[in-house]
Amino acid sequence: MEWVVLGVIVLILFWGIATYNGLVSLRQRASQAFADIDVQLKQRHDLIPNLVETVKGYATHEKETLDAVIKARNSAISAEGTAAQAQAEQQLSGALGRLIALSEAYPDLKANTNFLDLQSQLANVEDKLSAARRFFNNAVSEFNAAIQAFPAVLFARSMGFAERTFFELGEDGRKTLDQAPNVKF
Repeated sequence: MEWVVLGVIVLILFWGIATYNGLVSLRQRASQAFADIDVQLKQRHDLIPNLVETVKGYATHEKETLDAVIKARNSAISAEGTAAQAQAEQQLSGALGRLIALSEAYPDLKANTNFLDLQSQLANVEDKLSAARRFFNNAVSEFNAAIQAFPAVLFARSMGFAERTFFELGEDGRKTLDQAPNVKF
């Protein structure tokens, strides 16, 4: 009988260790996925000044649009936390949309190889950023499900495992997406 009790205790101990290690692994995966988003955002933020400078040479009287892009970029760089960063990035995306729309009004700019290259690089970064956000949200979903599932829910919070937030637009971001960009010429 003693061996059975000892065996059950050992099994519970191994199960607890395996569950804890699984939660740690999922938490690390979510953290790594967020770091991947940061890498893409850094590339995006580095491209924007070059794009703005290229447009400045052709669209000197579009100062308001150019200033809005720089302001949105600075706001996105200084945003802290997933929700604030998501909102700031949404505002930056809107400002970039208006900047790209300016190229339609300036045929010389539209044909400029430097501008086209920067625009292509930005589109590539945006695609990678979109994929990184999807990966992060998937990792967060798996992590949150694991800490909410029984029996991990019994001890996950007491061991420092807290739910993570998704990288999403929020209500303000959704409203922005429903509106076409306002471009003035």
